[in-house]
Amino acid sequence: MLLIKTKDYQQMCERAAEIIIEKVNAAAPLKLGLATGGTPKGIYRKLIEDHRNNGTSYQRVTTFNLDEYVGLPPHHPNSYHFYMNHYLFSHIDIPEKQTHIPDGMASDLEAECSRYERLIDTEGGIDLQILGIGLNGHIGFNEPGTSFLSRTHVVQLDETTRRANKRYFSSFAEVPTHAITMGIATIMKSSEIILLVNGRKKAKVLRRLFEEEVNEQLPASVLKKHPHVTIIADEEALSSLYVSP
Repeated sequence: MLLIKTKDYQQMCERAAEIIIEKVNAAAPLKLGLATGGTPKGIYRKLIEDHRNNGTSYQRVTTFNLDEYVGLPPHHPNSYHFYMNHYLFSHIDIPEKQTHIPDGMASDLEAECSRYERLIDTEGGIDLQILGIGLNGHIGFNEPGTSFLSRTHVVQLDETTRRANKRYFSSFAEVPTHAITMGIATIMKSSEIILLVNGRKKAKVLRRLFEEEVNEQLPASVLKKHPHVTIIADEEALSSLYVSP
């Protein structure tokens, strides 16, 4: 794993955006795996700014989101469909038909998981996957104990995950209990992965990632087995580790 140390969240977002923009500007079509939550917002702002100022085009980009809550319709302000349109898609020139997010309202959730997995495979897999990491080490919504062999599936969200996401809802009771997520094996099929880690609250789990053996109780540890992972972390996230300048 390659570690890129940044001073703060702003610099982390700038570095990640630079990598994405460079790949978008390459000649070949690009398949991007995208994340939601608080961490990527700054990156998406940088992508929008670059699109407006430099004309970077997303006409040849296809996106796949990591996950979606079960039971939230696309227009719900806390759905990831809404999030992606609000924070990125509606501000760039990516064709809507090239943006893909699991359907958390599907009548047959298992069939939806299979459909989404097939869609990724049909497109030839993901070229660059953006990830965050949960306080309990989850990637996507793959909670501790998830099999490393898992494909896109329905997951019951851990209480720590729901409490971490409570800030987006009026009450803890409103936080969905289930989600559709890319599986760990799905994520690991990506050609390249960028893991974003910022803030002192993530220092403990980042230290665990570096120090613990690969195990399913720390889902992010599987990334040690991937040949092309870049971790971009700010000083606060790295505060529990010694990192040379």
